[in-house]
Amino acid sequence: MGGKALGPMSVLVTGGAGYIGSHMVLELLDSGENVIVLDNLSTGFRWAVPQNATLVVGDIGDQELVRSIVRKHNVDAIIHFAGSIVVPESVADPLGYYHNNTVKSRALMEVAVEMGIEHFIFSSTAAVYGMPKDNPVREDAELQPMSPYGSSKMMTEIMLADTARAHNFRYVALRYFNVAGADPKGRSGQSTPNATHLIKVACETALGRRPYMEVFGTDYPTRDGTCVRDYIQVTDLVRAHMAALRHLRDGGDSDVFNCGYSKGFSVLDVIEAVKRASGADFEVRTGPRRPGDPAEIVAASDKIRIRLGWRPAYDNLDTITLQALSWETHLKRFQEAS
Repeated sequence: MGGKALGPMSVLVTGGAGYIGSHMVLELLDSGENVIVLDNLSTGFRWAVPQNATLVVGDIGDQELVRSIVRKHNVDAIIHFAGSIVVPESVADPLGYYHNNTVKSRALMEVAVEMGIEHFIFSSTAAVYGMPKDNPVREDAELQPMSPYGSSKMMTEIMLADTARAHNFRYVALRYFNVAGADPKGRSGQSTPNATHLIKVACETALGRRPYMEVFGTDYPTRDGTCVRDYIQVTDLVRAHMAALRHLRDGGDSDVFNCGYSKGFSVLDVIEAVKRASGADFEVRTGPRRPGDPAEIVAASDKIRIRLGWRPAYDNLDTITLQALSWETHLKRFQEAS
């Protein structure tokens, strides 16, 4: 077991060149941690990884590579973001999603157990709940995912729980609701081309990067007929991971927490917020429902506040949309100049 190098401990962030992962790296570095990023750059960006983090370009399913990283950098914790995240794409390519999200997570866990890494934080999703019977939805609600994406994450949670029972291994699974916004200092943001995140799409449309945007389904049983979601700002989200890391390092038990604000906004609410932030009126078309989209899902967030002491700092839709718009403007200039 073990066989790690002596010296300062490091945190391994898988998918650290992506949207949420890059914010996690910033937060860890700001807290004085040594950070190793493992990313295959299939959707992430080399430029999104700060220079004072170590980037290893490779695949989380490559167990020998992961072993070598753990040994060389004395890794004591893994924060696992790497994976595929587009619900409609998962419906079209279920086997691809089970391979990338479930099979490769299993490979990563196996190395963690083998190398004696006791602290594992997993980026799960509210999609594990499917269409919840009650909102806000609590962590002990029945899991009924409506898409292969949600199922792939649920399977990983099951593997984590079983592994923790069998080995000296503890984990926190964080079920994200809708992540949005950007680093308040402007260092990172949602940069994925052809992203499907509503706030990003609306910001791109406001800036003229898309001729129009589409609302998928206006006949849901909600107050304005469009889907209702709980939007969590990305820096608040990564601070929930920091709280989870402290919890595990302090000997805390394995657990599962929702990451949201317990407030729901409809698709039309979000579009209006982006119009307010940008001062632009843009074309919005309506289309049919997408497969795998529940009508409403809002987080019960009292558990993470009580158990981990998490307190959001950016719990405001207008703040989040202004951050996203500011990042989108920066990205537009950056891409035009390069």
